[in-house]
This record gives sequence, C-alpha cells and structure tokens, in this order.
Amino acid sequence: MSGAAIGSNIAQAFSLNDRQRVALVGCGAAGAIAAIFNAPISGMVFAVEVILGEWSTMNIIPIAIAAVAGTEVSRFLKGNQIVFDHRVFNIQFHDILACVGLAIFCAIASILLTRAMRVSHHASTRIARPVWVRAFLGGCMVGCIGYFLPYVLGEGYSAIRLAIDGSFPTGLLLITGISIVKIVATSLTLGWGGSGGIFAPCLAIGAFVGLSFHRLIAALWPSVVWVNEGCFALLGMAGLISGILQAPLTGIFLIIEITGGYEVILPLIVVSAIATTLCHTIEPASFYLKDLVEQGQLLRPGTDARVLTDLSIEELLETDCICIHPDMRLSELIDIVKSSHRNYFPVEDRKTGRFLGMIHLDDIRPYLFDPAMHHAVLTGQLMNTRVKTVSPRDDLTEVLQKMDDGRIFSMPVVSDGRFQGMISKATLLDRYRKELMVQTGRL
Repeated sequence: MSGAAIGSNIAQAFSLNDRQRVALVGCGAAGAIAAIFNAPISGMVFAVEVILGEWSTMNIIPIAIAAVAGTEVSRFLKGNQIVFDHRVFNIQFHDILACVGLAIFCAIASILLTRAMRVSHHASTRIARPVWVRAFLGGCMVGCIGYFLPYVLGEGYSAIRLAIDGSFPTGLLLITGISIVKIVATSLTLGWGGSGGIFAPCLAIGAFVGLSFHRLIAALWPSVVWVNEGCFALLGMAGLISGILQAPLTGIFLIIEITGGYEVILPLIVVSAIATTLCHTIEPASFYLKDLVEQGQLLRPGTDARVLTDLSIEELLETDCICIHPDMRLSELIDIVKSSHRNYFPVEDRKTGRFLGMIHLDDIRPYLFDPAMHHAVLTGQLMNTRVKTVSPRDDLTEVLQKMDDGRIFSMPVVSDGRFQGMISKATLLDRYRKELMVQTGRL
C-alpha cells in the first residue's frame, strides 16, 4: 500500500492522466513487494495480475523495471537473502493427488478469512466511536487471543520457518485451532481499524492449513509414505495467497522466489489453480477488489466502462455550430443553411445568450419551397424547446444510453444555461475506437 501510494503521489505531482497514474500505482506496488520479499518476478506479476488486470507491453516494461529496482535496492541495504529456507522435497505422484484436497482446504480458509474480515468490519462500524477507539478494542481482543496462543501474533514468520522445516509442535487439533484463531485475529486486526496487510497473514494461515492437512492425511493413511510436512506448508501458503487474491501466478512465483525452490512447481500449480477457481466461483471478487466491484467502480482496461471513463465530453465537443436567434426570419436561416454543413442549429436568446432550443433541417424543409413563408415565419416558431441536452459533467455511459433510448445521433451540450457545442454518436464511437486501441495495445 505504501509503494502504491508513492506511485499515485508522483503521478498527481506531475499531473499525469488516469492511465499513467494507474501504471505508476502498479510500479510502486511491484517495487514494494519485490523489495519486501526479495522477489522481483512476484512483484511484477502481482501488479499486473491483481492491480492492473491486463497483460500489455506498455505496462509490463515499466513495472518490471520498478520490481527489479526495488529488489536491487533491498539487496544493497540488507543483502541477497532468501526469506524462508527449506530442504529439498522428494514429491511422489500420490503427493500431487493429495494437493487437490489441500487446494479445497485452502479455498475454504480463503473464503472464511474474506468473510470474517467483512463481518468484523461491519461489526466495528456499528460502534459509534472514533477509529482509534475501535482499533484499540480490536487490539485488546487480539492481545487476549495471543496471550493463550502466541503463534497467532505478528507476521508469523518464525512459525512459518518452523512449519517449513517440519519442526512445528505436533498435534492435529493444535494446528487446526491455530489456523482458525489466526483467521479470527487477522479479521479483528484489519476489520477493527488496525494497521496491517494481508500478505503475511495469508502466508502464516496457509502454512498452518498445509500442516493441518498433512497431519490429517498422515493420520488417515499411516501406511503411505508422504512427503515432509514442510512441503505441504509451502503449498498451503501458495493456496491462501492465490485464493484470497484470486491470483494464481502471484501465489506460484511468490512461494518459488521466497524459498528459492523450484522442485515444488507442479503441485504449486495444482493447488494455486484449483484454489483460485473455487474462490472465484464463491467470491467473484478478490479481497483487494471486492469493495470496488460492489460500488461499480472496478474499471478494467478494454471494457466499455473504462473506455468511456477515460474520455470526456470536452474531448468530443463539436463547436462548429452556427447559433441563431428566435427573432430571425426564415429567410435569414436559409442563408445560414447554405453556408453550413450542419443539420442542427442551436437557438440562443439575443440579449442573455441563454440556450432556448434547437432547429433541425427537417423542421424547415416544408417551408423551403414556399417563398411566401420565408419572410412570414420566425425561427422562434420552428424551434424545438423540449430538446434533450447534456452537461459537460455528465457521464459518457449515461449520454450514450440517452442516445440509444431516444434514437438520437446528436445532442446539444449546455452548461449554466449556455450552449457549448454538440456531441454526436459518430464522434463518440470514433474516439471510443481509438481509445480502445490504445488500452488494448493495438496503437
């Protein structure tokens, strides 16, 4: 979050557009993740897979540079360290089959964590107290839990190391209880206003879930020679990251890079893919994006909502219209029509300049071949005063919907009662096509 905020602040300082700001947010997050875990590929994949949601060359190159730069700075300051060291695992076919069950356990834990945080947040908002009071209460509850189970406190890295090494205290019920209580403690911390992220808790919960699952199958099938439980702890970490973020590649590469081991790549893929699929089926949006989805503010590149959001009415404004006045005779309007290539003519009050209505070429067509009417009819008698207008501040999605509903191809843009120009469906769709080509990397 800090890295993303830095990227956003830089974009705002240089007055960059939305597309550039989002790219810098991704660069900041990628550099931060890469620096924290000494994992440049994971930082890059996380930014592209979770934050941006698109794999385009325009974004991948700067994000990759940011991830590598963050990693190199981190290595310069604290050395080239692997976060979690582990032994080499000898994985057999039956271990890979067991990964299907582990993926289901990880998906269940991910959904429980997501919903527990949601319930905890809703419960805290019902208390009419300042944020710091709610955070204090949540911290007290977490402290009480930690008094009896110290393993749930902090980022949990020491417990993860014990789990990967296969030296965590024995007992299936103990590990299962720690997994559940860690979910509760995390939801109390984040849901009640405490400061913290989701990466470290997911790694810890995933390690506990992996240990629980290994000890369960070892108890059910004691005659089978299973791989060391530390391997299942690693796989559980990948399953939780993939499930809670709904980002399988991030889970896979993060575990590979922070452990330095590639021998678990096949079971990692199995666990991450299945956990992500199950979580997406039950919870369509990931932890980071759920609020945006519920508010209708998740705008992915290449979608109608995103393309129209990146355009503005000011960009599409057609200002070559000739304004007329209601006291003009039809003969004067005919002279204007001869020199104009427009079918629409806005009518303004001569004294105040306020927009009064519109005249379409079809409105005067019945009078064109009757010379006697040219000096008898005023434009004020022909104008349409009930014409639909739009404001420069209107959303283009709503404007396009108005055009479709009314079968209108052009609409006047009016601001503070004054005519600004016309917006046409032809111009809108032309700019839409160009913007879509930019967002999809075709231009």
